[in-house]
Amino acid sequence: MKKKLLLTLVFSIFLLFTLTLMVQSNQDEVPLIPMEDFFRNPEKIGFSLSPNGAYWAFLQPWENRLNIHVQKIGEEKITRITEATERDIAGYLWANNNRIVYAQDEAGDENYKVYAVDIDGSNRNTLTPFEEVKVHLIDDLENNPDEMLMMMNKRDKRFYDVYRININNGEMEMLAKNPGNIVGWITDHEGKLRVATTSDGVNTSILYREKESDPFEVVITTSFKETVAPLFFTFDNKYLYVSSNVDRDKRAIFKYDIANAKFLEKIYEHPEVDVTSLLRSKKEKKITGVAYYTDKRYYHFFDRERKELQEDLEKRLPGYEVAITDSSRDETKLIIITYSDKGLGAYYFYDLTTGEFRKMIEISPWLEEKYMADMRPIKYTSRDGLTIHGYLTIPKGSISQNLPVVINPHGGPWARDYWGYNPEVQFLANRGYAVLQMNFRGSTGYGRKFWELGFKEWGKKMQDDITDGVNWLIEQGIADPQRIGIYGGSYGGYATLAGVTFTPDLYACGVDYVGISNIFSWFSGIPPYWEPIREMFYEMVGDPEKDKELLEAASPLFHVDKIKVPLFVAQGANDPRVPKAESDQMVEALKARGIEIPYMVKDNEGHGFANEENRFDFYGAMEEFLGEHLGGRVE
Repeated sequence: MKKKLLLTLVFSIFLLFTLTLMVQSNQDEVPLIPMEDFFRNPEKIGFSLSPNGAYWAFLQPWENRLNIHVQKIGEEKITRITEATERDIAGYLWANNNRIVYAQDEAGDENYKVYAVDIDGSNRNTLTPFEEVKVHLIDDLENNPDEMLMMMNKRDKRFYDVYRININNGEMEMLAKNPGNIVGWITDHEGKLRVATTSDGVNTSILYREKESDPFEVVITTSFKETVAPLFFTFDNKYLYVSSNVDRDKRAIFKYDIANAKFLEKIYEHPEVDVTSLLRSKKEKKITGVAYYTDKRYYHFFDRERKELQEDLEKRLPGYEVAITDSSRDETKLIIITYSDKGLGAYYFYDLTTGEFRKMIEISPWLEEKYMADMRPIKYTSRDGLTIHGYLTIPKGSISQNLPVVINPHGGPWARDYWGYNPEVQFLANRGYAVLQMNFRGSTGYGRKFWELGFKEWGKKMQDDITDGVNWLIEQGIADPQRIGIYGGSYGGYATLAGVTFTPDLYACGVDYVGISNIFSWFSGIPPYWEPIREMFYEMVGDPEKDKELLEAASPLFHVDKIKVPLFVAQGANDPRVPKAESDQMVEALKARGIEIPYMVKDNEGHGFANEENRFDFYGAMEEFLGEHLGGRVE
């Protein structure tokens, strides 16, 4: 009997030793991919078709900045039509078959100016040459080749008025003046401005008018917690399609009689998640389906032809998620993109008339998918019984045991993480870290109740959900309890500071990227165009006067004495959302305690680092910092 037990023990040790060697061998087979390969600008991205389908445009690096290029389909010649050298072109669209409109800010201030240029690079105009003014597109007026509708806070920094702008010479006229409470505008299919949404911070109203010559009148008023979100008009311009959670927990798609404030027909609902995206064919004047996210993105089609097209695309491109990103006006020419958790994918061109189907470009061909890690949907239970959904990425070639871990809470916080390629996650996994992302309470997409459970829970139950994810990893044996770090940006940066402050024994280090440290000073520094929703922030986070004790308890700055692990802070000097003072205060408070921490400030950045060289600096420094304190691989 003793001999049998001894043999069993020897065999077990041999098996464990063999598995260890196998794992080590697998890890050795995964190369240390250069940090720059994860964060460099893509080869080409943002393809879109001209309305007539004769050209496509795309963003491609020039002088290390993404600039707009135009190419006639079927020809080799490529024409660069912009010459940005300070910042990437933030976005663009076809105004007509011969002219493109694009936007660019300065040093990350998010005050985007709008420009227009012909597709041969000539006749460039600055359409909105105003300083410290934000501009948003309302309607590109596809049936009007010379004008667009945009909203700007030119008259008053707090409010957006609507302007009709000539894209050839920049001439503009105010089409609608904001009385002081309108936060959004909706046009019908003829480009007529007929719906507006208002907010007093805690109540939201929908305003409607039959004709542009009529005054707007209130149709329905709800708490901001109840949503009747207009998507677009029905094709007869009589009703609206909306996404709503009125009298329900999960948002669903409805047909809505706007004139009489009446829900007419439920189009689609999902029992687990909100549904907010409705697909349509403008050419055929019909809705074709919905897209929604549970663990991944899924479709439900109402239209047989659209369903068959999706099946055709997935058959041609097996093993990938497939989406149509653009089409010509007649919907005969399509731009297709593939995506997965292991790469940015590729673009394809599909001519439905001729049957031509061809690959256009790999977006990041220098990254080999075989070396990327799987992003696995997971779920765990919070301490008070909530199901928390998230994603776990285990380093390629390793077993899920005793790993160094980076906890990565998302920003927002009224947002959520999604399955798909994330360069930060794959970079960290390549360095040997397991990465856990979680959609803590307060995240959107899981219904009203789950969202509201996060109200006034910054640093409390929202943070508990993150902590419970860490403990779940430890209980599963995945995490080495001594090698757990936390990293996040924006609210994720706040959660990082809260993590190392309120649970100081849980983490070995933290990386705070444009995070909030003092909720009081953050509120006092919010940009003027957020003023109409200030009261909503107070209800969701806390009122600085009525909830003073709550916000003091939740602000990491007032508890720096609890921090005992290394912290790395990064900040954009021109951040309009989380001002630089949020990081300055934290760094100064730690220095006052005699603690020196690495602090990276980029003078030409805002809420996150957009310029390629700044990304390289940040992620290079983060790699060394995590390597020193968690023991991962370092280039």
